[in-house]
Amino acid sequence: MPASPAPLPYLVFDFDSTFTQVEGLDELADIALAGRPDAAERVAQIRALTDQGMAGEIGFQESLARRLALLGANERHLAPLVARLKTKVSESIRRNGDFFRRFADRIYVVSSGFREFIEPVVAEFGITPGHVLANTFTFDAEGDITGCDPANVLSRDGGKIRQLVLLNLDGPVYVLGDGYTDYQIREAGLAHRFYAYTENVSRPTVVAQADEVLPTFDEFLYQLRLPMTLSYPKNRIKVLLLENPDARAAELFRQEGYQVEEVKGGLDEDELIARIEGVSLLGIRSKTQVTQRVLDAANRLVGIGAFCIGTNQIDLTGAMKKGVAVFNAPFSNTRSVVELTLAELIVLARRIPEKNPKMHRGEWDKSASGSFEIRGKTLGIVGYGNIGSQLSVVAEAVGMKVLYYDMAEKLQLGNAVKARTLEELLAQSDVVTLHIDGRPENENYFGEKEFAQMKPGALFINNARGHVVDVPALAAVLRSGHLGGAAVDVFPHEPKTNNESFESELRGLTNVLLTPHIGGSTTEAQRNIAEFVPERLMQYINTGNTQQSVNFPNIQLPTQQAHRLIHIHANVPGVLANINNVLAAHQVNILGQYLKTNEHIGYVITDINREYDHDVIQALRAVEHTIKFRVLY
Repeated sequence: MPASPAPLPYLVFDFDSTFTQVEGLDELADIALAGRPDAAERVAQIRALTDQGMAGEIGFQESLARRLALLGANERHLAPLVARLKTKVSESIRRNGDFFRRFADRIYVVSSGFREFIEPVVAEFGITPGHVLANTFTFDAEGDITGCDPANVLSRDGGKIRQLVLLNLDGPVYVLGDGYTDYQIREAGLAHRFYAYTENVSRPTVVAQADEVLPTFDEFLYQLRLPMTLSYPKNRIKVLLLENPDARAAELFRQEGYQVEEVKGGLDEDELIARIEGVSLLGIRSKTQVTQRVLDAANRLVGIGAFCIGTNQIDLTGAMKKGVAVFNAPFSNTRSVVELTLAELIVLARRIPEKNPKMHRGEWDKSASGSFEIRGKTLGIVGYGNIGSQLSVVAEAVGMKVLYYDMAEKLQLGNAVKARTLEELLAQSDVVTLHIDGRPENENYFGEKEFAQMKPGALFINNARGHVVDVPALAAVLRSGHLGGAAVDVFPHEPKTNNESFESELRGLTNVLLTPHIGGSTTEAQRNIAEFVPERLMQYINTGNTQQSVNFPNIQLPTQQAHRLIHIHANVPGVLANINNVLAAHQVNILGQYLKTNEHIGYVITDINREYDHDVIQALRAVEHTIKFRVLY
């Protein structure tokens, strides 16, 4: 007969800041002292004493005695404390509640906290009172907490060590905790391993002594190959954020449990290649180029987030063929770009770029020469997408006539009129503004020929992409006086950081407004982008949802009810049949299946019953033409 599997080691958990996100006594103080004038001061003192005791800076017995003296708590405060603590269980422990209920006989909670609030919290996870070792409160006749039972070994320095001796567990013991007293169990030789648990708090003196550091309980289960709710620990998902997106992006990724590295500026190709190994999610803006070489070096890359509208800086087809989904923010900064464009055309029409420097030099040049109202003038919009169409509505609201030209058929808004050709638009427009995308074939889309077709004295605005305009040709028509002015926010070559100098033929020209690619650089737009893009990426990681991806087949998936298999493959005949043959051969019950393809790849999502032969995973990875495969629990 095959040997029985080795039993699970005994797992000894701390409670405060490990099983729960918070310290029980700190929360009790917050409840008991509410409304007292010295509440904030007392709570701060209690929390400081907690930290000192957990870090080993003062003895535990001293820490506990001084905290209890400050509490001012009564028995009636315990019920609301328990209710609060039940909502403060560590996320990864709550997520893996089934593990605790399944292996409750191998799990102990050994805490210097108090049984009165620990027992009811851990009971929901199947842990019985006999497996809870903790202090107990003492009360006076009015129910006020006066201290703790001095006969309890956990009320003394070295109490956890003594408690483990008394337990006399027969087998390997692993301790998981955030405090120095948890490490002391290992130091005393009573545990085989000590795991510093840092999901809620990381204490350097404790981490330095640990055999392993656990950012989450998922990591522990993954290392020991134990049953877990997730297929992969979130703390192992590495995010690299470049070009300084709004801080909200990093905040959201960290809240999800991901590792986040931030780089303020852009990176060139070689710099990015040097950093991309091990990165699962890459966040960029417009400066960083994601080339085929970068994709080839990206051994773990799953998704790319463009914290902007444009995606021409990314090899979308190359990413797709590598199984890397790309998401952008097509709407988040639309209003900001529209408002900047409207402001620019008004400023140019009043010749502010040449008036303002004169005033700063002390020159008074009060003249109406070359200035005009925009009301009644014709605005020509080249590119009638999200920005162009919204700009047409705003421009009409201030009295402008709107012409637009787009190679695709678009529904015009308001009274906007579609020009049949670009030449027709240029001949009629007093102001021409570009809002086209940055695809390679649009390089130098607007050059000498197009400038010559514009009306004498017309204004030109480019808030699209730098390389779509022949900048030397623009400089020439401005110097000649054929155009009355220009506003440019994007350039073919832009500094990677704010410390680099900006060079352009447009510098110093009359009635030319130059801005450093700030079309979407408003607080509102950057906040919107920093929420939209991470949400799309995390939805993809967590559910397989590709809705609004710019390079993957778009699928809006229903809520996951079971295990979900994500299979990305080259779009060739027979792959779906081969996938289903594998599932049938392993007698896997399919609960739902979704397929969508494009020219290059097929994207199959299969929801299956939780009970299946794990050999099926390797068999699916081995299906011919597989690009990427992953499992979501």
